[in-house]
Amino acid sequence: MVASEAHTGTSAERSARSQLVRAVAASALASTAGWFDFFLFGYAAATVLGRLFFPTSNAFLSALLAITTYAVGFAVRPVGAFLFGHLGDRIGRKATLTATLLLAGLATALVAAAPTYAEAGVVGGILLVLLRLVQGLAVGGQWAGSVLLGVEWGHRGRRGFLGSWTQIGLPAGMALAFGSMQLFTSLLGADAGWRIPFLFSVVLIAVAMYLRLGVRETPVFTQLLAERRIESSPVSEVLVRQWREVLLVALLRVGQQTAFLLFTVFLLGEGAGLLKLQESGVLVLVLLTAALSVLTLLGLGFLSDIVGRKRMVMIGAALMVLWSYPYWAMIGSGAPLLVLVAIVLSLPIHDVQYAPQAGLVAESFTGRLRYSGAALGSQLTTLLADGPALLIPFALLHRFGDPRFLAVYLGVAALVSLLSVAGLKDRSRQDMSAEYDEPSPAPTPAPARS
Repeated sequence: MVASEAHTGTSAERSARSQLVRAVAASALASTAGWFDFFLFGYAAATVLGRLFFPTSNAFLSALLAITTYAVGFAVRPVGAFLFGHLGDRIGRKATLTATLLLAGLATALVAAAPTYAEAGVVGGILLVLLRLVQGLAVGGQWAGSVLLGVEWGHRGRRGFLGSWTQIGLPAGMALAFGSMQLFTSLLGADAGWRIPFLFSVVLIAVAMYLRLGVRETPVFTQLLAERRIESSPVSEVLVRQWREVLLVALLRVGQQTAFLLFTVFLLGEGAGLLKLQESGVLVLVLLTAALSVLTLLGLGFLSDIVGRKRMVMIGAALMVLWSYPYWAMIGSGAPLLVLVAIVLSLPIHDVQYAPQAGLVAESFTGRLRYSGAALGSQLTTLLADGPALLIPFALLHRFGDPRFLAVYLGVAALVSLLSVAGLKDRSRQDMSAEYDEPSPAPTPAPARS
């Protein structure tokens, strides 16, 4: 009987480990697919979509129109966070993440079929905007679902490392997007080759779905169901009970998101031309540092479980404040060696605050409101950082031609992150199934003296 119980326990442990591995793998791949869609559209908007879908006699205006089309996807992402945050806390992490994957993948693949201005006039541009809106809606709930799928399966002492697997989707998705776009436009020409990477999104989604369907619902949500702790209106509830955490999460991601977009999408787009940098050389360096970033993210995620996730994010934000001026000074110098050093160091420095961010954000919200809180907090950042991080530096650099203005912009954004993460409570030791937001019990009145 004892042997039978031991065998049953061993089987249960193996099953739990297998589920954890599949959950983390599915989380990483789902995140990669989401960021691939995101950066693919961004790189295409900055390089080929302006000329093909918004042709004008003014190259600057054409590029601006394409980037604005890219930015409209940012505006709808908070709406996606509302929608999928509600579903994630009502029907579960698994089903909601599946819906976001399918919706984003379908929208991205259909971009490949959109007719250009030469083929259909303004209709192609309108379709492009509509597909970008659908993609933005899905992405609004995708990151939170990817994070929770991995983090809620793990032990509290490993949340930083488990969450960092979701975070590798950022550099991996970007490298795949930029690399595939460069490869196929070189082989087939810009007018035809740009469509192939958009179709490749279907492959990523298929693999992610295969892994995803083999993962059971997270233990945290399963327990919430069993104990009947499912909220009827989780979005409104989190805005009432944990509005402070939502706001702080949105602000703590401002410096990180601003930095990443400046170091990658902006630098490879109009930034390279305005700074008189060789675009092909910059692309190779960015792809190499993205590959390095995959490794540094995992290492820093592991380290954050030792140092402390909140402390690690604060250290990373402080480093970014200090790094902002040297980075743009080296980039602006035009000296090949200095530009190389700046680009290679940029993402590893960024990763110090990004690697533990997933675990920190997830554990900041109580279980029954976690999907809504994580989605809203992360996607409200788009209104403060993602769109502005492309449009404001573009305008500053075009107007003044001096990268020191970008150093000030990046430094202020990083300072916002530093101050915001300092205001978050450290819940690294708490059970993720526990209630975080229950009001404290009223003090017992002292007995009256006779």
